[in-house]
Amino acid sequence: MSRRTRMLATAFAAAVAVTLGACAGGSGADEPAGQPSESATYPVTVGTVTLDQRPEKIVSLSPSATEMLYGIGAGSQVTAVDDNSNYPPEVPKSELSGFNPNAEAIAAEAPDLVVLSNDTNKIVDQLTRLQIPVYVAAAATTLDDTYRQIRELGTLTGHPDAADDLATRIADEIAKLVKDVPQRSEKLTYYYELDPTYYTVTSKTFIGSLFGLVGLDNVADPADPDGANGGYPQLGLEALFSADPDFVFLADVKCCQQSAETVKARPGWADLTAVKNNQIVALDDDIASRWGPRVVDLVRAIVDAVSKVPA
Repeated sequence: MSRRTRMLATAFAAAVAVTLGACAGGSGADEPAGQPSESATYPVTVGTVTLDQRPEKIVSLSPSATEMLYGIGAGSQVTAVDDNSNYPPEVPKSELSGFNPNAEAIAAEAPDLVVLSNDTNKIVDQLTRLQIPVYVAAAATTLDDTYRQIRELGTLTGHPDAADDLATRIADEIAKLVKDVPQRSEKLTYYYELDPTYYTVTSKTFIGSLFGLVGLDNVADPADPDGANGGYPQLGLEALFSADPDFVFLADVKCCQQSAETVKARPGWADLTAVKNNQIVALDDDIASRWGPRVVDLVRAIVDAVSKVPA
């Protein structure tokens, strides 16, 4: 498994070791920066995290959580983000790592709240010993995880109403997109590419669940029937060619310079239905690897591609 694919799998499944523009489409609109909700009162408790007052120096080491924080209007409270958080463009990027977090480097930012996506290096215990509150926004496995994390971050940061509005808006937009998908007597199939070595996702992953909402069948499911690979198997070319997917979705455009042209040029790929029908869809790597507000944009990209195929 390539280093990038291991990173991708880590971000989306705690059981195994997708991180890596398109516009936000309105799903991540901020409340006036820094304005707490009228209903925000402290102290607040979310899980094991209790805050006595609104955090004003938040360090986010999760690109998805960073997008959530800005989406609920807490951007002005974020003072540092990890080296992979790149959206929105104005985030206070640093050299901090979410994949190899360093307690000393994090503490140097003097945070009053740290947001992580996993407990690598037992970083939660290390920060707790330094009396730094930590919220873990673990890799989502369903959309409900996204909605819950948005609302919990809203509670912690003093923006509960904006967070509830954002979660509701995302759910409503996705429901509308899915409702508009043409009904078919036979499901279309797809292959989702994480990298050019044919690592992919199954329907049991967060990404796979989104394609399921749109009514697509995943050709990778037989490659990891019992979940032994955490939902991230590597397909053999023979199996992929035999499955002959209707679509190829590329989540390795930025990282690995893949495109419809590079796919068409691969030996043997010209005979695939997806290639013959020009149904190779290039996705934004970042949007395709995060479970924050821009998940709406990913669902929209899937729906747009599917809707172009006559029912």
